[in-house]
Amino acid sequence: MSETLKKTLSLPKVVPAVAIRDVVMFPGMSLPLSVDRPKSVVAIEMALGAPGKYVLALSQKSAEVEDPKAQDIYQFGVLSEITQSLKMPDGSLKVFLQGLVRAKVEKLEFNNLSNTWFASVDYIEEQEDRSPVVQALMRKVLDEFDHYARVSRRIAVEGVSFLRQIEDPSKLADTIASNMVVKTEQRQEILEATGIKERLEKILKLITSEVEILGLEEKIHSKVRAQIEKNQKEYYLNEQMKAIQKELSQKDDFQKELDAIRAKIKKNGLPAAAKEAAEKEVDRLQKMAPFSPEATVSRTYLDWLVNMPWNQTTQDVLDLAAAKKVLDEDHFGLDKPKERILEYIAVSKLTEGLRGPVLCFVGPPGVGKTSLAKSIARAIGRKFVRMSLGGVRDESEIRGHRRTYIGSMPGRIIQGISKAKSSNPVFLLDEIDKMGSDWRGDPAAALLELLDPEQNKDFVDHFLDVPYDVSKVLFITTANSLSGIPNTLRDRLEIIDFSGYTDYEKHEIADHYLIPKQMKLHGLKPGSLAIAKEAVALMMREYVREAGVRNLDREVGTLCRKAAKKYVENGGQKISITAKNLHEYLGVPKYSNFATEENGVGIATGLAWTSVGGETLSIEAAKIPGKGQLILTGMLGNVMKESVRAALTYARSRGFGKGVNFDHTDFHIHFPEGAVPKDGPSAGITITSALVSLLSGLPVKKNLAMTGEVTITGRVLPVGGIKEKFLAAYREGVKTILFPHTNEKDVAELPEKVRQALRLIPVKHMDEVLPLALERYRAPQAGKKTAVKKAVAKKAVGPKSSAQKTSARKAAPKTAPKAKTKTRAQAPARRAKKSVKKSTRR
Repeated sequence: MSETLKKTLSLPKVVPAVAIRDVVMFPGMSLPLSVDRPKSVVAIEMALGAPGKYVLALSQKSAEVEDPKAQDIYQFGVLSEITQSLKMPDGSLKVFLQGLVRAKVEKLEFNNLSNTWFASVDYIEEQEDRSPVVQALMRKVLDEFDHYARVSRRIAVEGVSFLRQIEDPSKLADTIASNMVVKTEQRQEILEATGIKERLEKILKLITSEVEILGLEEKIHSKVRAQIEKNQKEYYLNEQMKAIQKELSQKDDFQKELDAIRAKIKKNGLPAAAKEAAEKEVDRLQKMAPFSPEATVSRTYLDWLVNMPWNQTTQDVLDLAAAKKVLDEDHFGLDKPKERILEYIAVSKLTEGLRGPVLCFVGPPGVGKTSLAKSIARAIGRKFVRMSLGGVRDESEIRGHRRTYIGSMPGRIIQGISKAKSSNPVFLLDEIDKMGSDWRGDPAAALLELLDPEQNKDFVDHFLDVPYDVSKVLFITTANSLSGIPNTLRDRLEIIDFSGYTDYEKHEIADHYLIPKQMKLHGLKPGSLAIAKEAVALMMREYVREAGVRNLDREVGTLCRKAAKKYVENGGQKISITAKNLHEYLGVPKYSNFATEENGVGIATGLAWTSVGGETLSIEAAKIPGKGQLILTGMLGNVMKESVRAALTYARSRGFGKGVNFDHTDFHIHFPEGAVPKDGPSAGITITSALVSLLSGLPVKKNLAMTGEVTITGRVLPVGGIKEKFLAAYREGVKTILFPHTNEKDVAELPEKVRQALRLIPVKHMDEVLPLALERYRAPQAGKKTAVKKAVAKKAVGPKSSAQKTSARKAAPKTAPKAKTKTRAQAPARRAKKSVKKSTRR
């Protein structure tokens, strides 16, 4: 009986088993091991408590498995002896294992009671073989392992001389296998080879393969090193990768990426110019280092260029009835813009190729410009893109950045079209009148090409640098005022005015749109809240004063929010809001109707246009002793200051203010709400009426407002914003409006209800305005020659000397007779003159 057989007979047949990761145990091998898994800790502790301190070391098939099952463990391992052990504070163990003998697992069972693995093993008796073949294999293995150690540089060459002293073939094979840097499954194959000859052959084959691979790596490394320059690490890595591809005949991720881009170029059907640019850029990218900054810029460019929707469009819905239904569902009124969209749909249906118009919705905030653009997109079945131009100062926001640095991007126009994935979306350019310009360029000038139907077929973005057809895009722009849009850009726009809503229209919008929407947002079911029409009317009169309905929507939201609270407190009882209890929900009124009620001597009401709609404008005039100065207050612009001077010149030239010493009287003209800037010529006739009222002592009529530019001779010139001004007057309860006769054409745009409620009087001259504006007005009569002047005139024959002229001028006032006869027609003029004198004395 051999010593090995005697030894195996004394070993236990059932032993605790531990699974180890990334390592294969061999007989004669010493292995330090950190054990922290509960199952393994129990196995080690049981082995330490048993005679011999034996434990079976089995390798895991996959190191990633945290809790291995029987199928996850190799069924061939090494019985090991625990030579040292150390208990750590965290419960884990540090142990040293000494491999003893190969063992094949006959049965591997998990003991739930002890929570560990137990293996029934069969020990492999190793036969001694010292044949010449084995001896030859041992020498060959030692030579190849020596070569392997020198090439790999991972094993100390001194250790090979120690291996030559080993005479036992089995021990030599196991020692070499345990020191080779190979995969776990390859080591396991060597472990399971029971025959010494078979084991040595496997080791020799494995060493030879590894030496060839290491030699190939060195060859590749030498090739790359010969092609690169110093300090070019990125280039070195790229060339090394290429050399590996060449040797292995495989494509890497970078090459696959280039192939994918080329496939997209063919698939997406790029135009000729774009296709040529894309293919040229791909060729450039192939020559770059994959992770260089230039490659990043090139990748970004190709992504944008290839993924643009060059030939992708949405099918238009050219059904007039369906489009009209959608527009009416979303908006009340707005007949002109709706009609224009229906015209576009009808013409597109007939022509099948109409270029998109460039519409410009101009009006105050809250009248539905942006929301109507969304409804248009829904009506014709197109994608919707919105771009806000408010505060944009950089031209590259429109045209894009040039590809000269990392982070350069296309302009927001190209970005929007790419995001929509369609070449014919409805593109909203919001707040086009709020753009600025500085040293970075003029965005308004950049829009000229984009919005010109004759040029935008070949719109060139600086980033793409190839023409892109945007003529299919339906561009819609919005603005509060045309004054902020340059004339060259305005020439390319089709202007559609959005005036303010009337009270009737606001009622309809509140009933059919705002109240149902806010009730739904606040969780109020139909029937749980009732808002009377009188309450809505009172809310619009005392809490909301605007051209649009945005603030009205907020106030309705406030009502619903407070009603929801009360609804919950009352246990689901229906809430009713009337004109009597409206103040309980909305608080103190914000506005009061006082327009034209304060008209009096020196006080008149005008009408003004602002970017948020029409407004009433009160003008006050007063005279005080002074030095003949004209004092103006109220944040006035240059045009309005000139209007005041023109009004004063007219009043003096027509003889108003007799008895007033203009050289010693200051005139103070004030425009209330002094914190609000005011400018424009529209207040000309209002200022003139206030000054004439002051000079004549006649009050301005109540419930009267006026608008119009005035000249120094009294002519009344046309002004703009008539519709908005008249709507503001109607909102404030004005009864009569004086306006320039040349603006009569604008009256037709007013709703019929507004025209019937107002008394609209067109005027041509201040001679028509003053009798209509002032109480008890009589035109001043031209001055008559006195008796002394007539006598001097009769005596004056031929030229007078300077002395005669002086004596006549001094004598005339002293000898001028007073009129003794007083006619009835002159009485009002005398009373007005006396009142002016009394006020002057005061």
